[in-house]
Amino acid sequence: MTQTRGWRLVLAPRDAPSSVRRFAKRARQHRLRAALPWLIGLAVAALLGGVVAIVYLTPVLGVGSIEVTGASAMDPAAVRRAAAVPHGTPMPRLDLRAVQRRVEALAPVRSAAVTTRYPHTLVVAVRERTAVAVVPKAGGYTLLDGDGVAYLPVDAVPPGLPVIRIAQPGPGDPTTKGALTVLGALSPGIRAQLVALVAESPTRIRLELTGNRVVIWGDATQNVAKVRVLELTRIEPGRTLDVSAPGVVLEK
Repeated sequence: MTQTRGWRLVLAPRDAPSSVRRFAKRARQHRLRAALPWLIGLAVAALLGGVVAIVYLTPVLGVGSIEVTGASAMDPAAVRRAAAVPHGTPMPRLDLRAVQRRVEALAPVRSAAVTTRYPHTLVVAVRERTAVAVVPKAGGYTLLDGDGVAYLPVDAVPPGLPVIRIAQPGPGDPTTKGALTVLGALSPGIRAQLVALVAESPTRIRLELTGNRVVIWGDATQNVAKVRVLELTRIEPGRTLDVSAPGVVLEK
């Protein structure tokens, strides 16, 4: 009997007294208010889950293009290949630092910055190395920057760049460092006559000038004094001047 009355009280059938129906209505409203925060939370969680799934697992915000800026000496396509980001990769999932490291592994790139421009563009801004000379290689030359990095093959010597002959150019090579130090110390007048700077070792550096003239430089010390001696001395074509000890100048 109690169960039947409870059932009738909850369902409040049409033949129940009005007071019973009002009570049942209030009970349902109370239950709805109690459950509402949970229902809203479940709805929000489902919505957020759907958004996250769309953003992270679908190409809705996928990479549609890779924009390369700052590349002048090198081919932008090489930067895109080095970035190694497949078309359609969801942008929020990208490891931008990893992309940056891959691009900076390219020899001509001194540094790179990688950013996203929603909805579909990955931007790679590169800062190229600056050439101060070229080194000969089979079939052409390679650009050399101020750190001693040989980074980009070229077919011919670009205007305004001197030639440095070094067996194994590199940023950690003492011979390369000495050659670049001497090159940086030369005056514009001497550089205009320079055919090649030859560095066989850190202490065996020489200048080959126009007119088949040679200047024995020695090591990369006392450069100011050596430049001064060279500017004040006339070297006849085909002759050699030794300024390795600038206090005692020898001509051969």
